[in-house]
Amino acid sequence: MGLMIKRNGHDEEFDERKAYASCYAACINSHHGKEESEQIAGQIIDALKLFIANKKEVSSDDLFRETIRELNKIDPEAAFMYETHRDLS
Repeated sequence: MGLMIKRNGHDEEFDERKAYASCYAACINSHHGKEESEQIAGQIIDALKLFIANKKEVSSDDLFRETIRELNKIDPEAAFMYETHRDLS
């Protein structure tokens, strides 16, 4: 996978576990059960992998916006939770 450029300017490899965990937490906090939260988080990770597949690098802000966009397709409340709790995960 490509490099992710963080908000502070340093780069690191995309860590799908961190992205999954933050999506899962947003779903749990939106009153989804564990299984449904796992399923939604998995769908979002698949979409993010496609989003970054042909990119050498992508900013964390781009990934953040793409995650919100994808979550909004499934559950706007989970997207809101993800967006408003960015710095808590």
